[in-house]
Amino acid sequence: MKLKYTYLPVLLAAVLFVGCKQKETTTASTGPVTTDDIKSHIAVLANDSLQGRKPFTAGETKAIAYISTQFKKLGLEPGNNGSYFQDVPMVEIKGTPTPTMNIAGAKGNFTLKAVEDFVIFSRREENAIQIKNAPMIFAGYGIVAPEYHWNDYAGLNVKGKVVVVLVNDPGFKSGDRTLFKGDTMTYYGRWTYKYEEAARQGAAGVLIVHQTEPASYGWNVIKTSNTGAKLFLQQADKHKSRCQVEGWITDSVAKKILASAGINGDIRALARSKTFKAIPLNMNVSVGITNQLKYAMSHNVIAVLKGTARPDENIIYTAHWDHLGIGKPVKGDSIYNGAVDNASGVAALLGVAKAFTQTSPKPQRSIVFLAVTGEEQGLLGSEYYATHPIYPLNKTVGNLNMDALGFYGPTKDISITGKGQNELEDYATAEAEKNGWHTVGDKKPGAGGYYRSDHFNFAKVGVPALDMNVGEESIAHPGDWGKKQSDDYNDNHYHQPSDNYSADMDATGMAQIANMMFNIGYKLSNETTFPGWKKGSEFKAIRDKSMGK
Repeated sequence: MKLKYTYLPVLLAAVLFVGCKQKETTTASTGPVTTDDIKSHIAVLANDSLQGRKPFTAGETKAIAYISTQFKKLGLEPGNNGSYFQDVPMVEIKGTPTPTMNIAGAKGNFTLKAVEDFVIFSRREENAIQIKNAPMIFAGYGIVAPEYHWNDYAGLNVKGKVVVVLVNDPGFKSGDRTLFKGDTMTYYGRWTYKYEEAARQGAAGVLIVHQTEPASYGWNVIKTSNTGAKLFLQQADKHKSRCQVEGWITDSVAKKILASAGINGDIRALARSKTFKAIPLNMNVSVGITNQLKYAMSHNVIAVLKGTARPDENIIYTAHWDHLGIGKPVKGDSIYNGAVDNASGVAALLGVAKAFTQTSPKPQRSIVFLAVTGEEQGLLGSEYYATHPIYPLNKTVGNLNMDALGFYGPTKDISITGKGQNELEDYATAEAEKNGWHTVGDKKPGAGGYYRSDHFNFAKVGVPALDMNVGEESIAHPGDWGKKQSDDYNDNHYHQPSDNYSADMDATGMAQIANMMFNIGYKLSNETTFPGWKKGSEFKAIRDKSMGK
C-alpha cells in the first residue's frame, strides 16, 4: 500500500545517541510537541492489550476509546455533530478463486494456476462471480488522461470483455521527461486507477501485468495483498459498478499470452507509442470466485478546535489508528502492534492537538483532528471521510498527514512524499530552512508513494495534502547511518510483529515532524488565502472546479 521509511532497532547505544542539549535544541526550535507526550501515547496504542488495532476487533474498541478520551481531556469539541466518531460501514469479502484460469484461443490454450500465475478478487457483494469465455483485449496502460492527450480506450468497446493492462504509466523508464511525468509516477500509473478506469469503461474484468520494477514490489507482495479476506467500504449499489473481477497476472504469463496473439518484444515500449491502439487478443477467458460476506461498522475518530475568526474554514490533520491485528506468529509473537505504523502518527496527532489547545492567540481557522480507520485495508477510513465530508471540502484549506514517523532521531533532510504536487510543500520547505534543514522528494519517484497513505484521498477530491517524514541524513550520525535504519525497518520490521514499542525508543525525530506540522498548520490557520496545486498536478483541475475557478 505504501512505503515506510523509518525504524530504530531497539539498541540502547543507538537510542542514546542524542545528548540532552541536542534534544532540547531540536524540539524547542521547531515547536511545542514533546517526545515524552508522543512516547506515552505510543506505549498505550502499541500495547499487546490492543491486539494490533485491527478494525472490527476489541482492539478497535480500545483504540478509538483512547483517542476520543484524549480529545475530550484536551477540551476539543466532538467533530461530528456532537460525536467524536464517524461511522464507516465496511464489508469483509473473503474470496476464493477457482484453482485455474482457463484461456482459450485459436493459436493455443493456457491454464493458469491461482496464486502462482494469477491473483483475482471481486468487490462485488455477491456470493459467486463467474466469467465465461469473455474476450480479452490488451489495452496498453489502461489510461484515459485528457491533460496528457492520452486515451488507451479510444474507440474501444470493452463491455463484457476482460482488459489486460500494464502497471505504472507511459513515462516510466521512457527516457522522456515530458511523457506524463517521466520516471515519477502519476495517479494514472497506480493499480487502483487501472481498476477504476476499467470499471468506468464497462469491462467485465481487468488484469494488470505485474512487472517488478514499474510496480516497485515483487510478486510476493501481490500474493499477500490480494488473497484472503479483504475489507471494502459498503456501497449502495453493492459495488455492481465495479468490474466483476480485478487482479494481476505474472509478467511471464502475460508475455506468453501476448506472444500467441503476435505481440512480442518490449510491450511497454509498444504501449507508450503515440500510435498505439488497443489490440484484441482473439482469446477468451473463464474464471470464477466464491465469496463469503461479512458486514460490520468501523469508526473514524474526529475532534475540532473552532477558529476564532473564520470557523467555517479548516485545516485537517490525519493519521490512521489501525494496524494488522493478530496474525502469523514470527519468533513466537503473533500481535502486529504497529508502533511505527502507525501508533507514531496518532501519537503525533494527539501531540499537535495538545499544542493547539495551549497556543495563544488561538487559530482563526478551525483545526480538525481525524484519526482514520482501515488504512492498511486500502485507505478506507480517509476515503469514506473524503466522500462523506463533515466539513465542506472547498472550505478545507489543506490536509496534513502523519504516517510511520521516524524512530532514529531528527534528520537534516525532511522527506516530502510526492514532492512537486502542491503549495503546502513550500510551507514545509520554509519551515525546514528556518532550522538549517532542507527538504527532499521521493527516493523512488516511480513507486508512487504519494498515492499510498491517507493524504491521497484528500488529494483525489482536490484538497491540497502534505505527507512528510524524516529523511536519512541523521543530525547526530555521519554517513549512511540513517539510511541503514530506514532499510532495516523496511526489510525486517514493516508489517511484522517486531514493530513494537520500547521505553528506550527515541522519539525526537517524530517530534521534529510533529512540530513542523504544527507550525505549518498554525501559519495556515491565521492566513486568508488557500494554497493550491502546482502546474502539472493531476489534482489541480478538481480543486479549481470546487473553488469556482
